[in-house]
Amino acid sequence: MQGERSLGRKLFFAKWSIYFIGLLIMAFGIVLMIRANLGSAPWDVFHIGLFYQIGLTIGTWSIIVGFFILMISSIISKKLPQIGAFLNMLMVGIFIDLYLMVPQLHTPDTIMGKIAMLVLGIMIIGIGIGVYISSRCGAGPRDSLMISLTQVTGWKVQYIRLGMELVVLCLGWLLGGPIFIGTILFSLTIGSIVGLTLPACQKATDLILYKIQHRNDKKVTLQI
Repeated sequence: MQGERSLGRKLFFAKWSIYFIGLLIMAFGIVLMIRANLGSAPWDVFHIGLFYQIGLTIGTWSIIVGFFILMISSIISKKLPQIGAFLNMLMVGIFIDLYLMVPQLHTPDTIMGKIAMLVLGIMIIGIGIGVYISSRCGAGPRDSLMISLTQVTGWKVQYIRLGMELVVLCLGWLLGGPIFIGTILFSLTIGSIVGLTLPACQKATDLILYKIQHRNDKKVTLQI
């Protein structure tokens, strides 16, 4: 019994550590895109537009918008969101603001530097998404809404996702958010990037969890 509890704690710690590492990586990529100043992802265009018009911080708006999205998702699905969705909403916003405070993360002086930062940011976002999803600790607010709308309407996921991003992109544009080549590049490539990173991250995460389980099984066998 004690061995099972110990294993449970280890697996719990490992899964949530992977989850938070993924959020840290994803937030870092988001900030690189923002600092590249060549256009941000649709949701970040919206958050930055709100920041321009009202104040507060970009990370704060990410949290506020995420909270309302979770409320809408909960109403539609008639289910309370998973704890992972709340933590995603909160921690990504906090991480974004912390990264934006780092003085070394500034906009490059040359166009090539900006392009390099933009491309690196998109790739890092894709890796972060793959890492945090691989932990299976819960989808983020926007993904939760996408899933709820898909279940209610019966429409395909890609259509729901496209519609959501077009709406927030238009709202962000009206608020003065940064739409440029980076916005288009992100929208065209992030699906393919996650399609590559998620299977690799899932394989790595499953291997880590398997080794924890296997190591514990060996200890139990030796004790017997």
